[in-house]
Amino acid sequence: MLFHGIGAAPGLAVAKSLVIRPLPKLTAANRSIERAQVDAELSRFKQAVEQAGAQLEAIIERARKAGDETKADIVEAQSMMLTDPTLEDGVREKISTQLYSAVRAVDETIAEQADIMAGLDDPYLRERGADVKDIGVRLASILLGVQEQDLSMLPEEVILVSREITTSQMASLDVSKVKGVIGEVGGKTSHAAILANNMGIPAVLGCLGILDAIGDGELVSVDGDTGNVETQIDSGRLAGIKGDIARRKALKESLNELIDKPARTRDGVLIELAANIMDPEGAAKAAKLGADGIGLYRTEFLFMDRSAAPAEDEQYEAYAKVLKRMQGKPVIIRTLDIGGDKKIAYLNLPKEENPFLGYRAIRICLQEKALFMTQLRAILRAGVHGRALIMYPMIASLEEVRAANQILQEAKESLRVEGLPFDDTLQAGIMVEIPSAAVTADLLILETAFFSIGSNDLTQYTLAVDRMNEKISKLYNPFQPGVLRLIRTVIETANQAGGGKFAGMCGEMASDPVATLLLLGLGLTEFSVNPSALLKIKKIITSVDMTYAREVAAKAMQLSTADEIVSYLSAAIPKELQDYL
Repeated sequence: MLFHGIGAAPGLAVAKSLVIRPLPKLTAANRSIERAQVDAELSRFKQAVEQAGAQLEAIIERARKAGDETKADIVEAQSMMLTDPTLEDGVREKISTQLYSAVRAVDETIAEQADIMAGLDDPYLRERGADVKDIGVRLASILLGVQEQDLSMLPEEVILVSREITTSQMASLDVSKVKGVIGEVGGKTSHAAILANNMGIPAVLGCLGILDAIGDGELVSVDGDTGNVETQIDSGRLAGIKGDIARRKALKESLNELIDKPARTRDGVLIELAANIMDPEGAAKAAKLGADGIGLYRTEFLFMDRSAAPAEDEQYEAYAKVLKRMQGKPVIIRTLDIGGDKKIAYLNLPKEENPFLGYRAIRICLQEKALFMTQLRAILRAGVHGRALIMYPMIASLEEVRAANQILQEAKESLRVEGLPFDDTLQAGIMVEIPSAAVTADLLILETAFFSIGSNDLTQYTLAVDRMNEKISKLYNPFQPGVLRLIRTVIETANQAGGGKFAGMCGEMASDPVATLLLLGLGLTEFSVNPSALLKIKKIITSVDMTYAREVAAKAMQLSTADEIVSYLSAAIPKELQDYL
């Protein structure tokens, strides 16, 4: 039986299922209390918070001892959520005034917070609702006296199946025995997906109906590349899956031969193949894969899941760690890309009807000058440890570039006055994700060092399609001719400017093998991709001539629809490369 979900972490695995069922529904006996029980319930809640905090601290300590900073940081952020006053105040109010039991008060307060986060437009923050619910499950389990299943020591290889794969489950599981994970909810930006990618475990999320169709101990396969989940596997099909696993392993191993080789076309054109990261651990992974640099360091993750913005020294340490790990290779550090759709209490961002068109990214930084100055100073100081570049997001006009560059100069002057070492030659570029920036690329390139095309938002804004809206998501397509013509304009403008200026791409399109020949042929000289796609993209680049790529791009740009373009580009990929897709 075949199910389909979201391929959240690549790879193929087959094993017996380990099914984790949701907690039982609250009964009448544990829903309400008498007035005389209020103090006791408040005390029970306090003790549950302390016990949950101790459990999370133990997970964090194990992760740090194992050198897994990504896991430790993610669980630490969840631990901070546990002590959030919003949670505590909501639970205490329901116990004290509405006479809810502690477990019911936790259940309903968590549901309220999760609903708020589910309504956010930003996919990363929307997925943080899963962490809120994870905290609720942990507290409810403690209050109900339900023993949490120990995933840290398992007797046999399994595929974990649950309605929602939680952060704490992923953080505590036995990596040697858990061969894959399947969840009915969740997406590519969930912490479960991030951790699965980090651990090298195949994951399919958003796989609706799987819990009703599978029992504990049944054979199940999970394909994180295609999003397919298969049950009711007979011996013949099992042999086929194992053969496919062996074939993919061989292909992956063949790609590893490219790690130390340059991304150079067969006729000698050198391409810079960089990686997108969100933390210093991402830089370590990129370096191991032979990335030519970091094309997008998403600094906003430093600012999330906390009660105050990170201080200058904390930011400096994070940026410096990435620069040191890249050992002189370029690191493009994007300044704070936060938006009105992102719930960060300490910034007091207003609720907006159209947050993607509102107060976000560079617009916030130019108004919150102290916040921006602190980040720029930290980047400038870190720049002495390598080759850093600054990238401003959400640029719509030359006025914004000039305003940002003015604050950058002020940051340099303040460091100069204080006698602190910094990179005085550090240059700034912009993320091209608004159509007005693409159309006026000839003006913007005069006062910037580089362009990096953010294909995700550029597509969204050009086509007027909310990429998070499921009803119109089919309209969101970066291969639409209107989007491709803007991309061509940006690339050509940078290439003609000279002086070492360049155009790169850091959006998802750069990680799509179907787009590689097109982007090469249009003259893109820097690809910044998800680390998991890096070697696949390098394989295509090193297997073709630039002459051929230009021919493919010229033909594609003459076609009239996105479907025609995608079909043509897919067929244009040499047959010997098809298996790598």
